[in-house]
Amino acid sequence: MASDPQPAQHFFLLKHDLSGSHDTQFSKAEPVRLEGAPRCQRCGDPIGMRTWLPPYRVELDLPGKDFGDFVEGPGYDFLISERMAEAFRTDGLIGLLGFHPLEVVRVRRKRKSAGAIEVPRYLSVTACFGRGAVDETRSRFRRAQPITCPECRYGGLNSVHGFSLEPGTWQGEDIFRPRGLQGSIVVSERFAEFIQRHGLTNMKLTPTEQYTWDPLHLGPPEAAPSAPS
Repeated sequence: MASDPQPAQHFFLLKHDLSGSHDTQFSKAEPVRLEGAPRCQRCGDPIGMRTWLPPYRVELDLPGKDFGDFVEGPGYDFLISERMAEAFRTDGLIGLLGFHPLEVVRVRRKRKSAGAIEVPRYLSVTACFGRGAVDETRSRFRRAQPITCPECRYGGLNSVHGFSLEPGTWQGEDIFRPRGLQGSIVVSERFAEFIQRHGLTNMKLTPTEQYTWDPLHLGPPEAAPSAPS
């Protein structure tokens, strides 16, 4: 008797919760040292931004009321609180790299407070480049350039109007940058449940099929014409 098929996996795009109560952002503090960007192992083209090197020193901006567990800033690095890092490891999730301790040299607050506020300990991490690849046939993109490399699948983008991953390409990472859309952080259902279970803050999840990025206001691409019957 054939076994039941595995249920479909749902994925989410991860961004920080801009204007939320835990809105926290960071910038890199001097001295800032960078090395070359990661490159595709097949075509040699860059697939990300330059790599941040120690010392890891940051300035925090706190538009929200309290510090968040997830903090975005420039480049592909982001910060997570120590409690989030411990929970990530304890729960056995995969996909984060680095976990570098850092120094917070300054905090800029946008709200008045009656007293001092304790700054959590943060670590610098990056999301791995996953094997999961964007499914061009089930995604709605306006591409500025055609895809030329079957490995990185990079092609310049003008807009995104929902996307899906190609079946069979995802290899179980809970947080990763997909092939063909390396500038985005994608997370698994398990990661979404992890956020809920631990009450982690400053993270906004959007189902990948509903994600829209259209800075030029081009609108979604026209649907391909139906084949004649």
